[in-house]
Amino acid sequence: MHMESKYSHILEEIKANRESEFRAPKRIAERNRVVSLIKKAQVVLYPGYFHFNDLSVDEAFAELAVEMRQQIGSALCFSGTTPMKAEELTDRFMERLPAVMRSLDTDIQAIYDGDPAASSKAVILLCYPGFYAISIYRIAHELYRLGVPFIPRIMTEYAHEKTGIDINPGAVIGDYFCIDHGTGIVIGETACLGHHVKLYQGVTIGAKSFEKDENGNPVKGGKRHPDIGNNVVIYANATILGGDTYIGDNAVIGGNVWITSSVKPSERVYYSEK
Repeated sequence: MHMESKYSHILEEIKANRESEFRAPKRIAERNRVVSLIKKAQVVLYPGYFHFNDLSVDEAFAELAVEMRQQIGSALCFSGTTPMKAEELTDRFMERLPAVMRSLDTDIQAIYDGDPAASSKAVILLCYPGFYAISIYRIAHELYRLGVPFIPRIMTEYAHEKTGIDINPGAVIGDYFCIDHGTGIVIGETACLGHHVKLYQGVTIGAKSFEKDENGNPVKGGKRHPDIGNNVVIYANATILGGDTYIGDNAVIGGNVWITSSVKPSERVYYSEK
């Protein structure tokens, strides 16, 4: 008996299942090409610090525009909508790159000011996983704002994979954002962070348990994650949950605390063993 015929029934079962439940259209956003979009955007934003395939900044910019249009078109097609808007969305994204660069410059400054171990801004660009994750988030967030499906989440999950920092592209994060160390940070889709926010490793800005509908299915959407004010510091392994939770301006949240209700401006919250 040939090996092919011995296992042919297994392959047919797998193919039949995929045809019925996970059949992909001919055009689909490709993860490897989306990752290349990240790398080309980084070359454009910080040439000399980021490199990809020996591209110059001009070459990276040109390829980014062409491939972004292709991948957005594929993502729109995969989501069941017309790919005709791909060029318009690409134009709008490319026009936002200077604003992305300006926000990232403030993040570098915040990390430099907030970390005594940061001997130079170049070190932050070359070495810091926090900045690497932020740079990808800010690129992905612009695509999320434009309503581009799939691609923003592929981008931030790539950053998650590389750094251990999980920032949903839908989160709104102000300027001068500082991540120190960063491993294990989670920021949910509907979270809103102000300017000059500093997070340490293990911080979760997350949702409470899902509400259920009359059929017992999770109710998705809506405001699920906290809002964080300006000039807030959140120390390691703090957990802050809930769409109605607000951390006021200038608050300091200590390590290992569990917060499900709002904190007043300038308040200090610390864990204390009773």
